[in-house]
Amino acid sequence: MKIYIAGKITGDKKYRAKFREAAKAMEALGHVVLNPAILPAGLGERDYMRITLAMLEAADLAVFLPDYQESAGAMIEWAWCKRTGKDCALYMEIKGGGTR
Repeated sequence: MKIYIAGKITGDKKYRAKFREAAKAMEALGHVVLNPAILPAGLGERDYMRITLAMLEAADLAVFLPDYQESAGAMIEWAWCKRTGKDCALYMEIKGGGTR
């Protein structure tokens, strides 16, 4: 399964480590992970949203990290999933073995 990770990046100095940990956990379960935290620094907010929405669309499932509600971008991704019917789950559900 292709899984997109969503969560707080802006303002979180440790976001790369947080996303990397989540990606490793999901890869260990056999999933292909689409990780927005690997994108290069220096792009504008609109550029990041365009890229991440494309990543989200390519995924079978969006997984939201516990801090996603603190992120305007992740809240847009959450709304996109709800509006389009994209499957989504909370990270703790995936980490615990469930998918919804």
